[in-house]
Amino acid sequence: MADRALHGTPAGARGHTLAAGNGWRVADVICTSGPGDRRFEEEHSLMSVGIVLAGTFQHRSALGDEMLTPGAFLLGNAGQCFECGHEHAAGDRCVAFQYEPEFFERIAADVGARDFRSSRVPPRRESSPLVARVAGALAGEIDASWEELALEAAATALSLSGGEIKRGASPSHAAIARVTDGVRRIECDPTAPLTLDQLAVQAGQSAFHYLRTFRSITGVTPHQFILRARLRYAAARLLAGESRVLHIALDAGFGDLSNFNRAFRAEFGVPPRGYRQRQGAVSLGGREESPEHRRTPRLRFD
Repeated sequence: MADRALHGTPAGARGHTLAAGNGWRVADVICTSGPGDRRFEEEHSLMSVGIVLAGTFQHRSALGDEMLTPGAFLLGNAGQCFECGHEHAAGDRCVAFQYEPEFFERIAADVGARDFRSSRVPPRRESSPLVARVAGALAGEIDASWEELALEAAATALSLSGGEIKRGASPSHAAIARVTDGVRRIECDPTAPLTLDQLAVQAGQSAFHYLRTFRSITGVTPHQFILRARLRYAAARLLAGESRVLHIALDAGFGDLSNFNRAFRAEFGVPPRGYRQRQGAVSLGGREESPEHRRTPRLRFD
């Protein structure tokens, strides 16, 4: 995004292959398109699961119109046409898992599904551990197998996509713009003490209407979105082996350690210290590092 602003580099999505195997591959995809750029129709040549790590964008296909936010899954069936747009804010980053149809069918048979019945899975408690591991692997903070992550991404997407709640009329252009602004504000600093009322005032809506609109578009409430954004931030700090758990909890916006431990266990299935040990993070022996030595990846688009 900075290079485009400085040198006028053409907008577009650029993918870097991270790993590949027999029937699968995974890429780090960064898109620099913004409100002034055209949508283009594309086609999924393979079965696809994209995990959104930063930014927001709109996706349109025969399965419906969706807004994609950090922590969500973008799903695509082979041969399916789609459009992506950034009418309200520029840039996004995804880790894209792609599968040959025959390879994917074997995974689907194990899960008891055939293909995707929706194009999006919103941020869910069930998928949070996977999203955190993918982000940690991309940043080089954990030693992970991309093949195992690819298999888990396909199985998770298949199991969750069948439970999507069908919505009524598509949200308006203005509603998507207002929610996009809120999501970007949260993403810029998930540790900020934002409230539903503050987000609603910024959007020029009542708290009730904003809550209903936000949930309709993103699939989760603002509180759930903020909580999971904070927990992903804390998980990244834990994977990097940074700081004592208490300091991470306070930095992530939790008022006390017990509340943080309870929320973290509910989201990831283990307490923070257990998560750090299970993922093989290097302990700093309870020593707080100085801010200049922090290596936590902060993905943001201004």
